Amino acid sequence: MTPALAAKILVFTVVVPGTVTVLIPYWILSASGGLAVPPLGVRPVIGLVVGALGAFVYGWCAWDFGSAGRGTPAPIDPPQALVVRGLYRYTRNPMYVGVLSLLLGEALFFSSRWLLLQAVILFGLFHSFVLLYEEPTLRRTFGTAYTRYCASVPRWIWKTSRRRAA
Repeated sequence: MTPALAAKILVFTVVVPGTVTVLIPYWILSASGGLAVPPLGVRPVIGLVVGALGAFVYGWCAWDFGSAGRGTPAPIDPPQALVVRGLYRYTRNPMYVGVLSLLLGEALFFSSRWLLLQAVILFGLFHSFVLLYEEPTLRRTFGTAYTRYCASVPRWIWKTSRRRAA
């Protein structure tokens, strides 16, 4: 991955996932009075673990986009190659799963129903975007390879068994 490509991925990450996992939750928690760090307990610790896993998943996928796909997650600068390695062997949308997991971790950490509602709404937006834009675009761009990939890897539900992707 070139430094220029890494920089573009970093900018996208700060602007898009950063907005939905940092800026909007900050606004929500500030407005609802729930911004204080909670006392250490089971729920906040689970939230930290879930959030950290979500951040790790996103980071891994962003790396795969740059190194295997030679592009960014941004629709205006998409990968030049179909990314089917790493976590993309188990679900077609691990990057979205990572962002949602990070947000769910924040909801657990802060015991915030508002952040949970944000995660539910965000999943609806992600799902609509995937169905209406992303999948048709990938099908046009990568043709049969993408069709085979879709047949072997589920859209959202994480597979525990490994099947060979396209």
